[in-house]
Amino acid sequence: MDNSFEWTPQGFTTGKGDFYQPADLKIIKTYRFEGMSNPDDSSILYIVETKDGRLRGYSIDSYGAQSNHDDDGYDNFIRQIEMEDRDEQLLFSL
Repeated sequence: MDNSFEWTPQGFTTGKGDFYQPADLKIIKTYRFEGMSNPDDSSILYIVETKDGRLRGYSIDSYGAQSNHDDDGYDNFIRQIEMEDRDEQLLFSL
């Protein structure tokens, strides 16, 4: 899962020439990390898979008010992706 899904105005891309729209993707797991002493140290990791199952990767962002995306469309885009909360064992099976 060494594919970083990066936000662009054309959609998510892994830098290999393809652009994915929310209908092409599903979020299969989310992880939230919170700082020990500072609420500003929060982040969220999305494990993302293409609907055809051929590509899996991640997108990471600061969580809450400290988002890395200042109303550039990322938040709206990520909300449109279907969520499927998979068991962690299924994520890393061979």
